[in-house]
Amino acid sequence: MDKHKATLQRYMTVGEVAKKMDVTVRTLQYYDREGLLSPSAMSEGGRRLYTDKDIIKLHQILSLKHLGFSLDDIRNRLILLNTPAEIADALMEQAAAVRQKIESLSESLQELEMLREEVLQMQSVDFNKYADIIINLQMKNNLYWLIKYFDDQTLDYVHSHFDKDSGMAFMNTFMRLQDEAIRLQNAGVPVDSNEGQNFAKAYWNMITDFTGGDMSMLPRLMKLEQFQNTDYKWKEIQDIANRYIEQALGVYFSHLGVDPLQSS
Repeated sequence: MDKHKATLQRYMTVGEVAKKMDVTVRTLQYYDREGLLSPSAMSEGGRRLYTDKDIIKLHQILSLKHLGFSLDDIRNRLILLNTPAEIADALMEQAAAVRQKIESLSESLQELEMLREEVLQMQSVDFNKYADIIINLQMKNNLYWLIKYFDDQTLDYVHSHFDKDSGMAFMNTFMRLQDEAIRLQNAGVPVDSNEGQNFAKAYWNMITDFTGGDMSMLPRLMKLEQFQNTDYKWKEIQDIANRYIEQALGVYFSHLGVDPLQSS
């Protein structure tokens, strides 16, 4: 930066540049400290003075920043690009990053709207449940809506026995077995057949894995079945699956000579 004496008629002060380019003085001072845009001269009184060339450079910086480029990218990378192809590649990479941000923001918007519906349906303010709903929305768990019906004891049990990975694994198993129940029902596979009983065994193993053998959890899980999601199509699918599951488990327990649902 020149330290020579400058006349105000040839240069613009930092305040004038800020007003002309619709930025703050603090922004221009920051760009100066970061080595992005230093004034071309200083007045005798130590005031920063800018030229038209500086204005052009500031315009370039603001334009690239508007496209989402970071100041580090602008300072350390873009100014080193020398060919249209290199610039085009950098713009393509930035476009991909912007698309990813759009997708992420779209997902966040959807989650906000879904959480809002749950909040309105809940009878009390419960940030613990809000947090669980958010996590399950992030996990793409279609049963997130059930959380509002969980009592504190059930939620505490889930928190103490499952982390995000094991919770996701359980939900994947649950959804897979729900789909299998619908397939068996639609295919007319008898519940007392080998295929039907193998399914019942797998389903009961999933339940015991979830409860850890604590049969006192069963009434709480069964209580959840009385609640209906507002999605009628989902409820219809669940009814089909549950019809087969209940019958298959009935035969399975009969062969075992026990009824854990009664004993609980």
